[in-house]
Amino acid sequence: MATLLLNLRNVPDDEADEVRALLNAHGVDFYETPPSFWGVSAGGFWLPDAARLAEAQSLLARYQAERGERVRAENEAARREGRAAGTWAGIRARPGQALGAIIGILLMLAVATLPFLLIAR
Repeated sequence: MATLLLNLRNVPDDEADEVRALLNAHGVDFYETPPSFWGVSAGGFWLPDAARLAEAQSLLARYQAERGERVRAENEAARREGRAAGTWAGIRARPGQALGAIIGILLMLAVATLPFLLIAR
């Protein structure tokens, strides 16, 4: 029976490409499922046979540890050099999303405080 090796939800394309290359380089047989149209499933890497699951998991764990160290070092270097994106850069990049979040927060606060305001009358 097929076994899920890696769920691709929130996995950047470069990381998925590196995992594909890693599995191919070590001769691990796998297949990939695409994300669903409605966003219910994000897709993933599957092993058709669980015989090499332990090997694939150890390869993936080693890769993720190395990638984590590399990305942390890159982020730290970007922060030191002033290239790291901050909160305002995120708001400028997606103003609609930021405005939607602010409106959503204000609506939730209004709904949460409305009963107390009505009782006070």
